[in-house]
Amino acid sequence: MRSILLHAHDDQAFEARLQVALDLARAFDGHVTCIQAVSLDFAMPGDFEGMLSTEMAHVMRERAEAFRARTEVRLELEDVRWEWDDRIGLGDSVLQEYAALSDVAVVGSGNPENEAAPSWLAGGLAIHARVPVLAVPQGCPGLQCGAPALVCWNGTVESSRALRAAVPLLVKSERVTLATVGDGETDGETVDLPPVQGAEYLARHGIDCEIVRFPWTSRKEVAGQLREAARARNAGLVVMGAYGHARMLETLLGGVTRDMLT
Repeated sequence: MRSILLHAHDDQAFEARLQVALDLARAFDGHVTCIQAVSLDFAMPGDFEGMLSTEMAHVMRERAEAFRARTEVRLELEDVRWEWDDRIGLGDSVLQEYAALSDVAVVGSGNPENEAAPSWLAGGLAIHARVPVLAVPQGCPGLQCGAPALVCWNGTVESSRALRAAVPLLVKSERVTLATVGDGETDGETVDLPPVQGAEYLARHGIDCEIVRFPWTSRKEVAGQLREAARARNAGLVVMGAYGHARMLETLLGGVTRDMLT
């Protein structure tokens, strides 16, 4: 994980994202690429001649430049390699472009404009860029790469991809738990790969793990069960596949991915 993509945006969760990106860079002798996407595509009601929109665009540019200047001063004091690039455009499309040659993308777990809502950036990158996404909650003090890790397993392609992508971090973890909910029958779904196969894959990489099973109650309870399992084990990292169901369906009806990001 040497090529680390960081979403640089002036919001309350940026400090947490920055700390995690720096911790990753130190652990893997990596390089942090800070990407700042500045969207100037907006319209204001009643602004028929575009004068207010033009003024607002100027203000947005000034704020972005000030944020970059503040952050670069700080980065100069850090012991990691880094670079900064700012682009005009929407955050999801700009980050997807850079993600093509990144080992991991560090974004917030919440929406930058509404921290209580799940991150569209995390979902978009996981689905369209196929890059491992590290979703960082606001207030996170950083990433302890040796801390216990919880792997959420449901035997799907998505969970398998997440497991493989997390191997560099799991190798460093002091304890790995592979957690599954239900038995693949009572939850109404078919498990393609049982937990033991996930454990065998990890063993080939020198990673021992404990398999734990939680009883199936209902889909809306799964995220809560997994979060409680992570807390009980003092997990510093939770690994899971994203959006096994259609993303729009999960947005409308709720889903484990959405629940874990909120």
